[in-house]
Amino acid sequence: MLYENAIWVGTGEQPAMLLPRMANRHGLIAGATGTGKTVTLKVLAEGFSAMGVPVFLSDVKGDLAGMVKPGEHSDSMAERLARCGVPSFQYRSFPTVFWDVYGEQGHPVRTTVSEMGPLLLSRMLGLNETQAGVMNILFRVADDEGMLLLDIKDLKAMLAYLGEHARDYTLQYGNVSVATVGAIQRAVAVLEDQGGDVFFGEPALNIADWLQLDEEGQGFINVLSADKLFRNPTMYSTFLLWLLSELYELLPEQGDTDKPRVVFFFDEAHLLFDNCSKTLMDKIEQVVRLIRSKGVGVYFITQSPTDIPQSVLGQLGNRVQHALRAYTPLDQKAVKVAAQTFRANPAFETEEAITTLKTGEALISFLTADGAPGVVDRCTILPPQSALGAIDPSLRAAMIETSPFQGVYDEMEDRYSAYEMLVDAFRKEPATPITPAQVQVSTAPAPVYTPPVQPEPVAAKPQGFMIYNAATGSYEQKPIPTLTPVPQTAVQPAPQAAAQPAPQAAVAAQSAIPADAVQMPVMIFDAAAGAYVQKMMWMRLDPATGAYTPIQPETAQPVDPKAAEKAAKEAEKARKEAEKAERDRLAEERRKRAEELREERAERARKNDSVLGRVTNTAISTASREVTRQITRGLMGSITSLFGGGKK
Repeated sequence: MLYENAIWVGTGEQPAMLLPRMANRHGLIAGATGTGKTVTLKVLAEGFSAMGVPVFLSDVKGDLAGMVKPGEHSDSMAERLARCGVPSFQYRSFPTVFWDVYGEQGHPVRTTVSEMGPLLLSRMLGLNETQAGVMNILFRVADDEGMLLLDIKDLKAMLAYLGEHARDYTLQYGNVSVATVGAIQRAVAVLEDQGGDVFFGEPALNIADWLQLDEEGQGFINVLSADKLFRNPTMYSTFLLWLLSELYELLPEQGDTDKPRVVFFFDEAHLLFDNCSKTLMDKIEQVVRLIRSKGVGVYFITQSPTDIPQSVLGQLGNRVQHALRAYTPLDQKAVKVAAQTFRANPAFETEEAITTLKTGEALISFLTADGAPGVVDRCTILPPQSALGAIDPSLRAAMIETSPFQGVYDEMEDRYSAYEMLVDAFRKEPATPITPAQVQVSTAPAPVYTPPVQPEPVAAKPQGFMIYNAATGSYEQKPIPTLTPVPQTAVQPAPQAAAQPAPQAAVAAQSAIPADAVQMPVMIFDAAAGAYVQKMMWMRLDPATGAYTPIQPETAQPVDPKAAEKAAKEAEKARKEAEKAERDRLAEERRKRAEELREERAERARKNDSVLGRVTNTAISTASREVTRQITRGLMGSITSLFGGGKK
């Protein structure tokens, strides 16, 4: 609770007050299970909200949702208030917004693969150093090719593309192993099963939405429902690290102010540092050191101070230490380390006090007005003003429905990105041209069309010929039109329309062509065009084989294999240059679009930071607010009548 413009947390020899000017020096709440860490967290969060500072906290056990309703008075509460010497105390609710990565117990929280970045994504996937290097190459290729990485299917499509073109990118970006790509694909499949398909996508979370005030000037308490997310500790911790890095990148410098801009509480903080690579640990240390100047306070909640790396622990100026149990030599060492981090109090032995603290008691040391650590004091923690424990699902649903962010993140969008680009490129990819070198030369005339093998060949006119269809990727049988026989010395293209056939005997008499010969279309390679073209040739059925064979050689000029191969290479080179120019153009357009989006988001963050922006984003009409309050009071009355019958 607030008292004399400070957060009153507990009382020992004197009240323990957290000064707003020192709140962005970060803090630590430590203690064994069941010693009262959650109550301390609630008292601090309520105090920040009351002074107009937005708060984010992760609700791992589901017992922080009670912020939305006032607490209930009891004898134990009265006894604790008396010990703390609180002159007046009011139970009340606080403006709360529920969020959930899975969208089940709050508004959905999403980000894009690009915003997560290769470093945090590699940690989320549990990749080793080699696999993380390939992930960095993937992001570089996607950026150079102008492909947006938004959701899981974009990531999977890019992995498949990188694996198929591994040799093409190895010399430019570094070694890319197909086996490594396969290992990453397996990790992505596991992440997708754990909820990555709903976490990655758009609309992505706008961090500025977590920095809002209500119409009464109180900071919103943003509660992340993490009971399901916590089942995957790596995903949970990586998500919190992403939030911290996003704040660091987006918020402008503001130096020391009268109070923080926002305060983050990270429960089960030891998970943030488990299995961290040196690169990621360096980034965490950098963010914790420098984010203070951007008006952000970070408070870690864990069981023992030894769970936090020394380089980070040294940045935590405000400390609340609940009881620790020293049953083993390792526990005794942790108690000793915890005691050494406090400024000693001559009135008691710190190390001994840590092991004898009762539930609801803690050793508190806050920074003084001049920035020096305060002398540690043994205090009784104040009770929270809001309710303890979980809330009814119907009340949670009502709060979500009346939230100012209702409808903003509910529907998932699917923009044109890497997956769609690669699918379109695959559909438009031309068939590989056939070069003369790929054609097997034979001295015997090759049959153009071979009908199904029959017991006895029948001298009948062929029903068609086979031609490659690039649209379907297969050979198709084409019907033969009614043709007019031509002289033996002439070779003509296929006629456009059917003509009446001349008598076979007359043709045979004029051109000395056998009477059983027929003219049919065949495919002949044209060196000038660099492709096969259709021409007409006289064919005769061979009863021995049941196949048609030419009765005369093709009269076209003989093909020079070297010239044809050179022409084919030049055509292929021209095609590749045209494709590269088109890719460069598209990449430049997408880079410009990405820059515009970043500028828009930065401008929106700057606008939201102003007083007018906060009022604009959070304003709710008086009529709507009154309706919301009446609904809430009705629900609270029903719940009270149902469970307590109005008990006070």
